Amino acid sequence: EVQLVVSGGGSVQAGGSLRLSCTTSNMRGRSYRLGWFRQTPAKQREGVASINHDARTTYGDAVKGRFTISRDNAKNTLFLQMDSLKPEDTGMYYCAARPAPYGSLLPSLRDSDYSYWGQGTEVTVSS
Repeated sequence: EVQLVVSGGGSVQAGGSLRLSCTTSNMRGRSYRLGWFRQTPAKQREGVASINHDARTTYGDAVKGRFTISRDNAKNTLFLQMDSLKPEDTGMYYCAARPAPYGSLLPSLRDSDYSYWGQGTEVTVSS
């Protein structure tokens, strides 16, 4: 069974930084798409960033230029570096994965394009 474990949330003042990590298990040897999503009080779940096995990335408009997604395939870990944080970034952040048994998948910000989800981690940005 694929498992995703998220860590790194917390509280920070506006303008600060946080780094989220998502460690995957039981996905070794397979190409897969990884993504970060967030759930905020004002919005439905939205895609934040996505990366595929070839390190191709895509970002939501709200975070472009401030957040960076990366992955360490050797350590089966996904990262989200969040800089210049704003109060509107406050929410629950989730990582997600979609295996690609027959080739590489493009990155995607649609939650329907993912099969597995980790537990959320809370991010709070105060003004």
